Amino acid sequence: MRLHSLSTFLYSLLLLLTTAAAHPLHAQSAPTPPVPDAPPEPATPTAKGKAVPLGPAEPLALHQRRADLPTLWIAGDSTAAKGAPAATGWGVPFAALADAKAINVVNGARGGRSSRTFVTEGLWEKMAAEIKKGDFVIIQFGHNDAGPLNDASRARGSIRTIGEETETIQNLVTKKEETVHTYGWYFRKMITDTKARGATPIVLSLTVRNEWKDGKVERRNGPWNALAKATAESTQTRFIDLTAALADAYDKLGAEAVKPFFPKDHTHTGPEGAAFTARLLTEILQPLAIPGLPQTTSAPTP
Repeated sequence: MRLHSLSTFLYSLLLLLTTAAAHPLHAQSAPTPPVPDAPPEPATPTAKGKAVPLGPAEPLALHQRRADLPTLWIAGDSTAAKGAPAATGWGVPFAALADAKAINVVNGARGGRSSRTFVTEGLWEKMAAEIKKGDFVIIQFGHNDAGPLNDASRARGSIRTIGEETETIQNLVTKKEETVHTYGWYFRKMITDTKARGATPIVLSLTVRNEWKDGKVERRNGPWNALAKATAESTQTRFIDLTAALADAYDKLGAEAVKPFFPKDHTHTGPEGAAFTARLLTEILQPLAIPGLPQTTSAPTP
């Protein structure tokens, strides 16, 4: 246990030093006013097996950015967000991999949010207001969209289609009437808003859970990947099948090698697992010619 803790500490220290080295100050540039980082997002809390209500969303930390550079934004849940060490999202090491002289990376992912609550809590509105022409926006949701449409703890589920269906509820969490839309509707809103500002949306399928059967990792996680792909296709938006790429990579490594990637549970990665996902994603994104991402000689086709 002491060796594992020391290893985790050293990795976190290395990641911190890498981030600092990759983000030097530029005296000649005029950055936008800095906004303090939001505190780490906790993993999904539980009490005696029951979900504990999430607190209200804190203001979205947009970080100091160089105004003369494009920005890559990340809209997602805890699998991408800045969390506790045992629940580190891929967006954390991804930002450290990017060249800060060529692109800003803003990880706006929030733990516990679905496509619906990312919109209804105002997190998307805050992000969208800062998106500018030439930016890139990665959109990834689904792990939390499977929850109930209405309950007293989360009320975060979305309708499982990409159509225009709605359901009006008296939200038991907010105590207000709410019109709940489909998963596809919330994605289309984010895609449409992104394109309207001259930026490029990228729809990303879900991360893979550490669940195995007959020597193969589980690739299916409800209808969300299929719905995300269908929404992307219907809006002529780039779709990246991260699920398939991760599953293929995990299968090659094997269950025992992948196990340390998930120190807390079967969904959330630790620093090692998050770094693995981030490196893989930068390779997949290479054909999109996003500035500032590391280049390799052979990258998978998205």
